[in-house]
Amino acid sequence: MKKIIFKGCGTAIITPFNENGVNFKEFEKLIEDQIANKIDALIVCGTTGESSTMTEQEKKETIKFAVEVVNKRIPVIAGTGGNCTKSAIEMTQFAEKVGVDGVLLVTPYYNKTTQEGLIAHYSAIAKQTNLPIILYNVPSRTGVNILPKTCQELAKIENIVAIKEASGNLSQVAEIANLCGKELNLYSGNDDQILPVLSVGGIGVISVLSNIMPKFTHTMVEDFLSYKVEAAMEAQIKAIPLIKALFCEVNPIPVKAALNMIGYQVGIPRLPLVEMSKENQANLKKEIDKIKKQ
Repeated sequence: MKKIIFKGCGTAIITPFNENGVNFKEFEKLIEDQIANKIDALIVCGTTGESSTMTEQEKKETIKFAVEVVNKRIPVIAGTGGNCTKSAIEMTQFAEKVGVDGVLLVTPYYNKTTQEGLIAHYSAIAKQTNLPIILYNVPSRTGVNILPKTCQELAKIENIVAIKEASGNLSQVAEIANLCGKELNLYSGNDDQILPVLSVGGIGVISVLSNIMPKFTHTMVEDFLSYKVEAAMEAQIKAIPLIKALFCEVNPIPVKAALNMIGYQVGIPRLPLVEMSKENQANLKKEIDKIKKQ
C-alpha cells in the first residue's frame, strides 16, 4: 500500500496578487482561514494558483511561505510540474529542501509526449527526489492523457503514490482503480465528480470549490468516507449549480471573483486571463448567496 499524503479535501489554493506581485499578507489570511475551516491539505502553485504566469522566484517564495505559515499543521503539496523535465526536477528539489509534504506533477503540455515519454518523464523526476509524488492528469488543458496502463506502470515506482484525475472520464478512473488498486491513491480533480471518484475507491479531492467553501467540501468527503453516503450525496448535488458557476469561465477566473465577493482581496488573474464578465459575476454571486442560505 502506498503512502497517503492526505485523505479528504485538499484545496488547490489561489495565489493572491497585487501591484507588487504575490500578496503574501492576503495569502496568509487565506491559509489560516482554510486551516480553521478543517481543510485537510493545501496545494500551492497549481493550475488554480496560476503557476504558469508566475516567475520561478515567485513560485519558490510562495511555496516556502506556505510551508512556514502552515508549520506542519496540515500537509502542503507544491505544484512543481511542467513541460521541461529538467526544470520540474529542479523545482521539485527546491520544494523538498524547504519542507513540503509532497508534489503535484502535471503532464507535460504543449510539447506533449507519448505514453512512453510520460513514463520516462515521471521516472526521471521520481529518481531525483524522496518526496511522494501525485500525478496530475488534466488532458483538457495539457492535450495529454495518462492512460490507465501507464498509471499501472508508474505505480510500480515507490514514491509515485497518487493521481489527481481530472480527465472527467469516470470509466477511465474506474479502470485506473482496477489496475492499480492500493498502489496508486485516487483524488478527484473535478468538484462535480467528487462522490463518483470516491465511490470507486478514491480517498479525496483536490478542490477549487473549497477555496470558498472549505468546511462544506471537507465535510462532504468526510461524510462519504464515514459511510454517511446520503448526507454526502445531498451536499454534492446541492453544490452543482455553484460548481457550474465556478467553471463557467476558465479557472481560476471565477474563483478569484468569488473570493473577492466574500470579503478577500485576492486581486484579478494575470494576463492572458481577464476578469470575469459582469453577467457571469451576477450569476456566481446568486449561486453563492443561494447555497449559504440552504
